[in-house]
Amino acid sequence: MTAPQRQAPQRPFGRRPAPRTLPVPGTRTGPAGRAPVAGSPAPDRPPGLEPSGGTAADLAVTVCRDPERFAALGPEWTALHRRCRSATAFQSHPWLHSWWLSYGTPGRLRVVLVHRGAELVAAAALTLVRRPLPALVPLGGDISDFCDVLLDDSCAPLAAAALVRGMRKAARGAVVDLREVRPGAAAEQVYACWRGPRRTLLDSACLELPGVPVEGLVDRLSGRPARTFRAKLRKLDKLNIEERTVPPDGVPAAVAALLRLHGLQWRGRGVTPEHLRPRFAEHLTRAATGMVRAGDARLTEYRLEGRAMAFDLTMLSADLAGGYLCGAHPELRSRKVDITAMLLRHDARYVAETGRGALSMLRGTEPYKLHLRPVTVTNQRLLLARPAGLPVLLAQAAHAAARSAAAELVRTRLPAVRRWRSRLNSRRASAAGTRRAGT
Repeated sequence: MTAPQRQAPQRPFGRRPAPRTLPVPGTRTGPAGRAPVAGSPAPDRPPGLEPSGGTAADLAVTVCRDPERFAALGPEWTALHRRCRSATAFQSHPWLHSWWLSYGTPGRLRVVLVHRGAELVAAAALTLVRRPLPALVPLGGDISDFCDVLLDDSCAPLAAAALVRGMRKAARGAVVDLREVRPGAAAEQVYACWRGPRRTLLDSACLELPGVPVEGLVDRLSGRPARTFRAKLRKLDKLNIEERTVPPDGVPAAVAALLRLHGLQWRGRGVTPEHLRPRFAEHLTRAATGMVRAGDARLTEYRLEGRAMAFDLTMLSADLAGGYLCGAHPELRSRKVDITAMLLRHDARYVAETGRGALSMLRGTEPYKLHLRPVTVTNQRLLLARPAGLPVLLAQAAHAAARSAAAELVRTRLPAVRRWRSRLNSRRASAAGTRRAGT
């Protein structure tokens, strides 16, 4: 299947993104007014970011390397998460701590904390990696669609400046590599405050729909596409598929069923191998249980003729809901059920009822996501370093550019390689599924 062409980046639904960082007077810029060239000095304080909510002397900056202390931060981390409007579910404590338990490397935890008295006002959950180059990267890794820091909205400029001090201390000679930063994220304020080499790159493309019921989404179409999608909705009505929200105590069993159905749904079609590995199952079960209980996620069961046929995990934040992972029995396809239409109808209704501004289909521009003409919102990759780390930053940027160019070459010029990789992923997933079943 030919991948769709990447659409031009557009403004996300749900809120106004933060203004672009303009070049600092007296510094060199890249082509077309891009971010300052690495090595250019950043201003002491970006224009428009005057301190509020106290002074720098009121803030205490620490770097937590103790996993037990990180675990104990849950209540105050959650309180800060609620006071950071741009935060997504991937910055919640249940998600980050669970990821560390399943994927973290002992001795490499670096959680930067900023307190105002006893109150946590900024945080960056990071870990040290050494390959391909030394870097501090966010917890959550490749299985998180958005990465960010947390800033208390009541004192964000001051908290961002303090967080920068802690991140510089934690980084030492490593580059701070913040991937999958959504436009308008709190990390943009950290980037604006950074003194030293920095660089902005494009990262993954995400697809978003406005926060209206599915009928309103279909009304944006015309002609045959609109008629086709309405026919799919009528088919769902005829089958009378029931929807049930899974309570917190039912999450472990529901996640196990979701992953089993996910493997069946994508068998032979290039399933992501990680989704069938035991460590992912352990992480998702632990994280989803805490997130559903805290209101940061919603797990839905779909029943047909009394049988559970599909499960869908949706991530929730103040302005955004995003479908993270689903599993559907292959029998639904044989009965001509459009699974995407089924999930979109449910999620769009929930987003509209709760007043959220956007429904995200998260990373990827697969053809099945394009039926309702979503907007493409491109994540950013922010590279930050101390002055002595300029060579490492430039090497990291070059490595990222080379990987991006190779991926684009495979996507557009070498479809046989894509098919080979899909078959390889299917074999790996089958092996992972067999090992998991054996345990």
